[in-house]
Amino acid sequence: MFYNPKIHNRQSRRLKGYDYSRPGLYFITIVCQNRIRRFGHVKNGEMILYDNGLIAHEEWARLSERFPNIEIDTYQIMPDHMHGIIKIVGAAFVAQDAQFATGKISPQAEVNPAPTISAIIGAYKSLVANACLKIYKSNNKIMGKFWQRNYYEHIIRNPVAYNNISRYIVNNPKEWKLS
Repeated sequence: MFYNPKIHNRQSRRLKGYDYSRPGLYFITIVCQNRIRRFGHVKNGEMILYDNGLIAHEEWARLSERFPNIEIDTYQIMPDHMHGIIKIVGAAFVAQDAQFATGKISPQAEVNPAPTISAIIGAYKSLVANACLKIYKSNNKIMGKFWQRNYYEHIIRNPVAYNNISRYIVNNPKEWKLS
């Protein structure tokens, strides 16, 4: 199919001009393609994780190992999506040259911007999809597209918003309704 701007009008959901690598709190929601319930089910208000859900949970918990400038806050894996809060902390730049750590920056030192929320979420989605693909392949099954194309993000700007969002995440399994 050829590109048709009337049909294929993809507009960014991101805040125009905002630096998504800057320190702050970010509420993230990532959804499975076609809302397929890949991660588990809710029973009596508690989330019961399948193998895919365990992978999603473990990879989210380990994101701060991959990205040392972030901290993982409240999160919840749901049957067909996940919610989480990421806190970006620390310096705005990450050095690729050991001299940077000593304060002696050489002209050859490569300094790259800290990863953006988009880069972090892209890595997470890839890690989860690839690990889950191994399970599907080992069972001679076809996985198909794992995630929806994008993700939802909201910049948390104050303690009231943080408390409301955290409460929403924690209570999400209790509020889950079968559709």
